[in-house]
Amino acid sequence: YNSGLLEKLIAAGKEVLFISNIDNLGATVDLNILNHIMRANSKSQFIAEVTNKTRADVKGGTLIDYNGQAKLLEYAQVPPEHVDDFKCVKTFKIFNTNNLWISLEAIKDRVEKGILDRDIIENHKTLDDGRNVIQLETAVGAAIKNFPGAFAINVPRSRFLPVKQTSDLLLVMSNLYHLEAGVIKMSPLRQFPVTPLVKLGTEFKRIQHFLKRFQTIPDLLELDHLTVTGDVYFGRNVSLRGTVIIVANHGERIDIPANSLLENKIVSGNLRILDH
Repeated sequence: YNSGLLEKLIAAGKEVLFISNIDNLGATVDLNILNHIMRANSKSQFIAEVTNKTRADVKGGTLIDYNGQAKLLEYAQVPPEHVDDFKCVKTFKIFNTNNLWISLEAIKDRVEKGILDRDIIENHKTLDDGRNVIQLETAVGAAIKNFPGAFAINVPRSRFLPVKQTSDLLLVMSNLYHLEAGVIKMSPLRQFPVTPLVKLGTEFKRIQHFLKRFQTIPDLLELDHLTVTGDVYFGRNVSLRGTVIIVANHGERIDIPANSLLENKIVSGNLRILDH
């Protein structure tokens, strides 16, 4: 608003703003949602996309009914004694993808009236040097409470594909996904549409360390759960299926040999493959 961009968009005939997180590779313009918004009898001012929670999303913000109005509830806003309730997928079955559709005229109206209110969230974090800090932030999705009649649409999981950590990057680099007409889609060869749960240790945290630990990205089509900790390296053409846990203890190293198939296996100890 302050930059004048909002006025320029409205003057150019634009009516709806689509917002998504920059790291969400599944966030594309869905014409079905847009057509719903543009119907003469609809004109919805604010629509939030939500999707079903999985084990990987227990901390994702969710929508609640607060005095008859939709409101966003973030993990950082939950009192400690209710965290387990918040993380329960039976109690809160959906979470906010942060894919938002908002009327530009409605934004202008609320800014000019001074009623575009959002809660300030205290997010406790630890810096790389060990210092504890409090990050003050606002969530754009929290603006939903300022739009009477706002609602959420439960969308397929394919519209939420964030890459925040190297564990996410491993999934999208694998054969689980392919690019089709500019849209990242899950492989039809995957029997179950649920995304595998992947947990990589601190040795994989930085991108340069992550890349050097894989000669090629493993086959993950039949993977359910992968946990890797310690000094672990993967050879070429490795296949991971079911639940796979690989733990290299401190001072030890594990090399997963090329062309290996690990299915429902726990690998620990020391396994070195040396060139000769």
